[in-house]
Amino acid sequence: MGFRHWLQGYLRTHPPLLPGAIAAAISVTMGLGGAWQPLERLGYGVLFNLRPELRWNPRITVIAIDGKSLQDYGQFPWSRDRYVELLNVLNTSSPTAIGFDILFLDPSPQDESFARAIQANGKTILASAGPEEEPLPVLKDAAAAIGHILHEPDSDGISRQGTVWLNGIPTLSLAMLQVSENQHPETLLNQISPQAIVKPDPEFDFQNVWINWPGKIQQVPTYSFVDVVEGRVPPDAFDNQLVLVGFVATGIDRKISPIQPITGVYIHGAILDNGLEGRFLKRLPPVLTGVILIGISLCMSWVWSDRGLMRFGLAQLQIAAALGFPLAWFAIALAAFTWGNWWLPVAAPIGTMLLAGIIVQLRDRYEKQQLMQLFAKQISPEMARLVWDRRDEIFDRGDLPPQELIATVLFMDIRSFTTISERLPPRDLLSWLNDYLDAMSECIMEHGGVIDKYIGDAIMAVFGLPFPRQTPEEIQADARNAIAACLAMDARLKQLNQRMKAEGKPLIQVGMGIHTGPLIAGSVGGKQRANYSAIGDTVNVAARVEPLNKDIVAHNLYHLLVTEETYNYVCDRYQGVQVTELHLRGKQQETIIYSILGERTDENSPNPSV
Repeated sequence: MGFRHWLQGYLRTHPPLLPGAIAAAISVTMGLGGAWQPLERLGYGVLFNLRPELRWNPRITVIAIDGKSLQDYGQFPWSRDRYVELLNVLNTSSPTAIGFDILFLDPSPQDESFARAIQANGKTILASAGPEEEPLPVLKDAAAAIGHILHEPDSDGISRQGTVWLNGIPTLSLAMLQVSENQHPETLLNQISPQAIVKPDPEFDFQNVWINWPGKIQQVPTYSFVDVVEGRVPPDAFDNQLVLVGFVATGIDRKISPIQPITGVYIHGAILDNGLEGRFLKRLPPVLTGVILIGISLCMSWVWSDRGLMRFGLAQLQIAAALGFPLAWFAIALAAFTWGNWWLPVAAPIGTMLLAGIIVQLRDRYEKQQLMQLFAKQISPEMARLVWDRRDEIFDRGDLPPQELIATVLFMDIRSFTTISERLPPRDLLSWLNDYLDAMSECIMEHGGVIDKYIGDAIMAVFGLPFPRQTPEEIQADARNAIAACLAMDARLKQLNQRMKAEGKPLIQVGMGIHTGPLIAGSVGGKQRANYSAIGDTVNVAARVEPLNKDIVAHNLYHLLVTEETYNYVCDRYQGVQVTELHLRGKQQETIIYSILGERTDENSPNPSV
């Protein structure tokens, strides 16, 4: 429970890793459900075809029942005398084991002679297809060992694994190693790396191994059955060899390796090769694979996120990493496959990297949509981009947490709006009001202000959101921007009134009030609906200052009144005059109010009187 809480907290405080955690969960679930398996099989084939070709162990030899032998000896099955002749020839050389990839299940008149030849050879291993399909008793008793030849390719038809143990019977190739190396099959099984075992099933007595296919079967010395029997192959070709006897015509016993079409006899040859060379393919335990996928996912989530490398201004490195990591992982997998006999997952890690990137993009799009919904039509496009670039400073779990900051608040209102609204039809009133609000909002946003809300005909704007200002200079810049926006609105309103007059619509007069001070900004509302807004005493003061324009006309050319706190920030650039003092409720000291006369021309006189 403690770890879960720690992980949840860590992911909340490290948002770039959250998409990685989601991608990891999806990827691991896909792995458990086998969804990666088809792609991993494709990767398996690619690895085989890209690595340098392995050389088959030179002790493996095949005596082939091929087209030439079938032509000379007739269609299969042959008389058992053919095999007696073969064993007699091989007895003149010194093979270490002879494995027949052929079933001898039905009795024949030549069984006794064949059994004597097998017993005389002393190194012959016969094939079984299971407990109920073993060689004839007379042949089984004569054989040095019995090995099963059952094989089940994967669902796509490719042979990637071999069953080396089934119901107490070793595979033909393992039985040949038993005879050749004079070791018990279970001892040989114990020498196989646990990572090479596919899935030992506790309920059934069988074990599969991953076959590390050597190069093309053309490397394997393969002699036609009829040529060996007729003496056209030198006897010493079989000295110290593990000889497999079986079909090579793919029309009779067709199998497919990841490299080429084959027959079953070469599957036994490949298992022999892997046993002799100690190079069965190894795979990572599922738990370790899951850990790797989680690590890759979290890492790539950080790389893909613009809160990762982008935070340090490493955009180019981010692109290189995003492209290079999949290639690097494939190179690692190929190297492990080539020199370590490890079949590392390829599709799952690379797919997880891409999945993490997709989820990062979806997360960013979702967060951007949320932010834009909160700030829709409240800020300029430039500010919107800034908010998005710096969203880590204000964004937390889909919400904007409250922030304490110092900002400049502007209230503006239309004079005599109630009277005007009574004279205009509702449709015309709304059009007239929207023209005004659109023009004023544009001026505010052009100067870095945020439209907090529209209250009927009134506008509340804040300069200094959404990021807390760190220095007095930044706070001063916000106050200056607020005054500049008001002067721009006054000029824009003159132009708007000229159009209104020409269209016969009511002219607009406004009052503006500004105050600078501390406030709290964040999401205000409930679960169903919330808006980004600023609240606090500073907002209340600005709202109280604006209505004073109705009574203060002298020295108030722009209908703009500001508090002393704001004026102290802008007096070096804008000329103003003190017009009144107010005792606001809840405040002990008087609030001094200034009107703004315009931009200062005499910079040596920061606070002239009129």
